[in-house]
Parts: sequence; C-alpha cells; structure tokens
Amino acid sequence: MADEPLLRLLQTEMPYGRYKGTRIADLPGNYLHWFAREGFPPDELGRLLALMHEIDHNGLQHLLAPLRAGAGRDG
Repeated sequence: MADEPLLRLLQTEMPYGRYKGTRIADLPGNYLHWFAREGFPPDELGRLLALMHEIDHNGLQHLLAPLRAGAGRDG
C-alpha cells in the first residue's frame, strides 16, 4: 500500500531518548533536524525519521491529516 510508510509514522513510537514514547509523526522539527545533521539510525527507525524530517522540512504535515482522521476507525 502506497501510504504504508506514512501510517508507520503515526504508529511507531520513538524507542529511546528525550522523546521516548512519542510517535514519530509528533516529534518536533528541531529533533528531526538534529538527526539529519548527526545521522539517522541505519534501520527502519532511521528511514521513518528521515521521512518525517522531509515532511517537516518541506511543510507537508498536511499529508498526515487524513491518516490521523482515519486512525480512530477499525479496519
């Protein structure tokens, strides 16, 4: 499914650090920018952080709105 990586941003929580337990989609931009400067982890978490950084950096957070709205639905 084309929107699967975007859904993962809403489902995956930061597993460590200052924002442990915060969904990737809800991480502040300055934290994402820090990872962009210092390097993303070399795994799925890193790919999701890089994706969220691109979304945040380019002002595309609105792409997550329909997925957030549908998150309460079963299915």
